[in-house]
Parts: sequence; C-alpha cells; structure tokens
Amino acid sequence: MLETALTSFATFFATIGPIETAVLFATLTPKMELAERAAIALRATAIAGVLLLIFTLFGQPLLDELGVSIAALQTAGGIILLIIALDMVFAKPTSAFKLTQPEDEEAQTKDDIAVFPLAMPLLAGPGAMSAGILLAANADGNALLLGTTVAALAAVMLVTLALLLLSHRINRMIGITAQRVLMRVFGILLAGIAMQAIFNGVAASGVLRFSP
Repeated sequence: MLETALTSFATFFATIGPIETAVLFATLTPKMELAERAAIALRATAIAGVLLLIFTLFGQPLLDELGVSIAALQTAGGIILLIIALDMVFAKPTSAFKLTQPEDEEAQTKDDIAVFPLAMPLLAGPGAMSAGILLAANADGNALLLGTTVAALAAVMLVTLALLLLSHRINRMIGITAQRVLMRVFGILLAGIAMQAIFNGVAASGVLRFSP
C-alpha cells in the first residue's frame, strides 16, 4: 500500500504541476487582493479535484464499455506520461503546464480565472486525467489500493492549494533555475513510473509472449 501511495502521489504531483501552476497563478493575479486570490485558488483546486476524481473512479468503466483492455490502457497511459516526463526533464513544458498565446490573452481578460485556465487545462489536464485512469487500473479492483490512490490525489490537491495561496511569495523566493531543477527531478521520477506502466501493459497483453 505504501508503494501505491508513493507512486500515486509522485505521478499526480508531476502531472498536475502544482509549482508551475503556482508561478503562473502569481503572474495572472498581480493586483488582486489576498482574499480574492484565495477564493480563486480554492475554486480552481476544488473543480480540478472533482474532475480528476471522476476520471480516476469512472474512467476505467467507461473504457471497459469501449472495449479497451487494462493492458492497452497501461501502455497508452505510460506512453503519454513518458512524453510529459521527457519534456519535464529537458525543461520544455508541454501544454499540460503552459498556455498557448490565445489562451494566455483570454486568461488575462477574464474576470474569473478559476475554471479557465487554472482548473483546466493547467491542473486537470490530459496528463493528470490519464494518470488518474492509469493508477486506478493498476489497483485492479482492490478497494484499498484505489482508496490509497484517491487519498494521494487529495493530498496533491491540498499541496496545490497551499502553493497557490503562497504563490506570490514562492515567485519571489525561487528563481527560474530552482523551478527547472524541481521540474527535472519530478520528470525523472515520472519517466520511471511511465516506463514501468509500459512494461506492465506489454507484459499483460501477451504480445511478446513466445511459444516454446
């Protein structure tokens, strides 16, 4: 169970990107009062948390209806996470961690940024959704392991909320270099998790099983 908890926490932390989102949040709210920033941070994390919880709990049943096997899901999810991890290691964040120019311009003019871009696509992005489904699939129907995964998600969202609330202080305290170092560290961890998911998926599929 401890292994599941650590793997789930590291995977969610890497794919949700609390530090990167906190830094961006600080740039989007430079003139807001503390209470207003706190309200936005609370709404964003709550919305993103609910979305990721839904994908974690119900993503696999949906895929079952579509005829997608756990082995295929593990392999596909591992590939997606590996791509994100490689971008993190080389300090080139994917769309999961940054906005396109039109999205950035829209975010600057919106009165409420809690839903867009914070909740989606920054926190509950494709990588985090895929991670939730993959981790739930790894639980293989074990209620205790699934509960551990959900608890890890809740822990990451609490850490995310805390970082958003402290975003302006964090932005002043750490520089670009420290941010990239942290991103690379979690990228390496995520790459290992992704490769293990690919190995598990390929092994479970039996496509490389040779007859004697």
